[in-house]
Amino acid sequence: MNSPALTSAEKLTIEAGSWFSTLSPALRQAILARALVRRLTDGALMTSRGAPAEEWCGVAKGAVRVSSVSLSGKQITLTYVEPGVWFGDISLFDGLPRTHDANAHGETTLLVVRKPDFKQLLSLHTELYEALLRLNCRRLRLMFDVVEDLNTRPLASRLAKQVLLLARSYGIAQGEEIRIGLALAQEDLAQLLGASRQRVNQELKGFERDGAVRIEPTRLVVLSKDKLLAIAEKH
Repeated sequence: MNSPALTSAEKLTIEAGSWFSTLSPALRQAILARALVRRLTDGALMTSRGAPAEEWCGVAKGAVRVSSVSLSGKQITLTYVEPGVWFGDISLFDGLPRTHDANAHGETTLLVVRKPDFKQLLSLHTELYEALLRLNCRRLRLMFDVVEDLNTRPLASRLAKQVLLLARSYGIAQGEEIRIGLALAQEDLAQLLGASRQRVNQELKGFERDGAVRIEPTRLVVLSKDKLLAIAEKH
């Protein structure tokens, strides 16, 4: 595949990605020249925990739900990989199996670089090593932030922060409102925060009473970023 197989909107999403856009034009072109386009329906399995790592991927449309199953058999969502983000490189570096399940969330388009091509890119472009090192340092910092929040912030603060992050990544401005384009049930939000659906529901209703959000069946609409920021900053 070459990048023209993407729609213009999908290509723009990849090109404008916060990490990809910092690469040199030569490296960006080299990655696109080796990437395959894969289109997935909602819920389609990409890879499962314990599977060998064979691909490096960038999200051009939709999202990828990264999850695991607890010892009790409960499904736990860890994150949603948003458009413009590349993932899957860690297992290609250390040679170990995938650590989590990954499924398409909504209609999803991926750019997929196969393992041999990924290795070739590394050998031909030392810039890619440094760029991926920076990317993984950022991931590690974000993980530390999540752990700190989990241990120091009340649920309302963590939930407000998560809604703001979703609005930044998936927000669609409609006048003064911001509609979060990613369809998430309250159970999905609860899994992201390590809380029960009932507690998340209670907090969201409080946000709604305060005029910070409007709750729709599978969407949230941000009515006031300032009010959410005030809640998020409470410890």
